[in-house]
Amino acid sequence: MSIFRMQGSFIENLPKIYGFYTGGFVVFVLLMALMERAGVKEDTIGLMFVGFTVFIYAVIGWLSRTMQLDAYYVAGRQVPAVFNGMATAADWMSGASFVAMAGGIYMAGHPYLAFVVGWTGGYVLVAVLMAPYLRKFGCYTVPDFIGTRYGGNLARLCAVIVLVVASFTYVTAQINATGTIASRALLIPFQVGIWIGLAGILLCSMLGGMRAVTWTQVAQYIVLIIAYLVPVIWMSNKQGFGVIPQLVYGDAVLRIAELETLHQVGVLKSAAQSGLTALNVKHNAPPDTFVGSVQFVTLVACMMMGTASLPHILMRYFTTPSVRAARTSVAWSLFFIFLLYFTAPALATFTKLQMLDPNLATSIIGKSVADVNAITWVQKWTSVGQVKVIDLNGDGILQINEFFMRPDIVVLATPEIAGLPYVISGLVAAGGMAAAMSTADGLLLAIANALSHDLYYKMIDPKADVKRRLIVARVLLIVIGAAGAGVASMRLTGILGAVAWAFDFAMSGLFFPLVLGVWWKRANRPGAIAGMVVGLLVGSWYLYMVYAGGMKPWIGIDHLRFGIIGAGASLIAMVVVTLVTAPPDKETQDMVDEVRIPKGDTVLGSTH
Repeated sequence: MSIFRMQGSFIENLPKIYGFYTGGFVVFVLLMALMERAGVKEDTIGLMFVGFTVFIYAVIGWLSRTMQLDAYYVAGRQVPAVFNGMATAADWMSGASFVAMAGGIYMAGHPYLAFVVGWTGGYVLVAVLMAPYLRKFGCYTVPDFIGTRYGGNLARLCAVIVLVVASFTYVTAQINATGTIASRALLIPFQVGIWIGLAGILLCSMLGGMRAVTWTQVAQYIVLIIAYLVPVIWMSNKQGFGVIPQLVYGDAVLRIAELETLHQVGVLKSAAQSGLTALNVKHNAPPDTFVGSVQFVTLVACMMMGTASLPHILMRYFTTPSVRAARTSVAWSLFFIFLLYFTAPALATFTKLQMLDPNLATSIIGKSVADVNAITWVQKWTSVGQVKVIDLNGDGILQINEFFMRPDIVVLATPEIAGLPYVISGLVAAGGMAAAMSTADGLLLAIANALSHDLYYKMIDPKADVKRRLIVARVLLIVIGAAGAGVASMRLTGILGAVAWAFDFAMSGLFFPLVLGVWWKRANRPGAIAGMVVGLLVGSWYLYMVYAGGMKPWIGIDHLRFGIIGAGASLIAMVVVTLVTAPPDKETQDMVDEVRIPKGDTVLGSTH
């Protein structure tokens, strides 16, 4: 049949290739649904979903394997804008976006909308301040841009250090998410699940670098967006709100408010000792105090500035064929991200209603504790340490403040909570795995590329041949991935907490050196170094003091928002040091002028 004939180049056939892939995935989901109806066990279906999707990503990585530097680092700079937008969306919508964000909104309501606003608004900063201009420089990595713009190995080294700190913090959150998903889908301990997830991540990124990661992330976006939209549309229709949940969940919010009042929601001290979060979430009103307003605004600012500073996101715009395509790619990224973020509050709302509304067969509040403990999904999530039921008053009836659940599992557990066919649970698990793996791939690649290219090749062994450089990059991927899995197994903080820290680290050290590197010709090497060093050190000090050192946060700027302090210190240090030292030479200033013209050929200031 002519539909299966591929004429032209691989790039020209991308729509057809991913059309076949999407159709094949839908057929697989339907096949799993038929197997469920035929009596195949749920655990088997969950295993097949996770195993099949990880296998597909590994195959893409294998087919995209390369020993060419340009393909390994920047996918040959030939990724069309729409597909780069999908890859960037998958790279961006991590385990935090897919797994944890809706859970945060579910548990704490309005304050967690700051993540949605900040992460989406951050792409406006990327489009306006960064992407086209970084692409015009024609560099491989963010430290490469810093080294090219400011000159000298010290500036490059400082950028590498900030990148590693921020990206490593972020990757531990993604490995945490893969462990959470694998532990439930495969019914194995969390500590084992993270290593299984890591193996799938490395299979892709090791073989083909940015080229393999790019094509895998396009495939992963297709899976994760289908997996995210299907359950919430199904729940909305099942509850009588229609098939466009994003526009109608306001009525469900009002119903939840009534039910919370009815159940007399209260915060229990026992929540802290359980290590989980109670279902009681009386936090749906906007902050009505000065500190509450400051916390919302500063969290939005941290997520926006952190977005515009994250190396693995900025790297994506080095892969487009032109400067104009980089700008278009940002617009596509925003559209693809919008589909999920616009849906997250609706998912959190309808899931909560499933738990609270006595008119729904799936509700658990007010029922016998024994009956609740006998529910299959409660048993299975309890067995992996994610759910706990505690009859605090001993009356045998489950009150709203006697059910505890980790926010990180809300999305994953939603299909079971809503009584949907188990095939939907498998689909969501596959989507969550896709989200976490896609971001982890990008993060590990960002770290390994920075260390192999900017540290090893640029500073340690400039004469290293291509083969040696790629071997170094791949070895680093394994080492960094293993270290990330080790840290993730400690569960130092939740997924959203670790992600917020990563954004804060990135903005503390990189935001102003990057922005001023494009928009302030006077910015020089000593100023950039001062900005990176002071920003990272001050931000890290503030994090330690408010998180572990017993210091009271300044006007509500807690450990999730320490980037405000770090970035402020970075800006002051960079401006002051720049103004008291000599300006950059005329060649550098002319280069900055040329870069500000968002079209034309790249200004490649360094040899690759």
